[in-house]
Amino acid sequence: MGDLIYQGRPVRFNNTIKMVEPPPGIEGEGFFMTKLNDVVGLGRKNSLWPLPFATSCCGIEFMATMASHYDLARFGSERVGFSPRQCDLLMVMGTIAKKMGPVLRQVYLQMAEPRWVIAVGACASSGGIFDTYSVLQGIDQVIPVDVYVPGCPPRPEAILDGFMRVQELVENESVRRRNSPQYKALLGEYGIQ
Repeated sequence: MGDLIYQGRPVRFNNTIKMVEPPPGIEGEGFFMTKLNDVVGLGRKNSLWPLPFATSCCGIEFMATMASHYDLARFGSERVGFSPRQCDLLMVMGTIAKKMGPVLRQVYLQMAEPRWVIAVGACASSGGIFDTYSVLQGIDQVIPVDVYVPGCPPRPEAILDGFMRVQELVENESVRRRNSPQYKALLGEYGIQ
């Protein structure tokens, strides 16, 4: 294959940009064959729609993560939604009072299935420094959590790392996992049918 010429000049390609690798499969001339789980996982991984539930200082770090310097959109999360019915990744950031527990649970239940949850920061993960009667000591008391991001507040790099860990979970999750007895038992522990 020869060099590509455009308007009399050779075209140079930037080979440093990493493209998304296709799932493992069988290739041939004019066809590609793989498993449905791999294709669905690849599509879900690169099109997560986060719903930020920010109540305090971790929300400011999330703003930095979405801004141009860190740019969460590089990971396929361009669209941040504020309607739970259109999102599949709940990012809880900040202190959650016990009075907010039912609201957080309602937002979780209104989200599209399949859905994932990240607890960002010490307050969402374990109550943080607020060991008081009015603060929920971790959101895992009201909803299941997939990834915990430590810190008070966590740096944008930590939030990006947590997001990439959710992407790994999403990519490797079976299409049938949500119908499994183990998943239904997990939701049953939270009183979710």
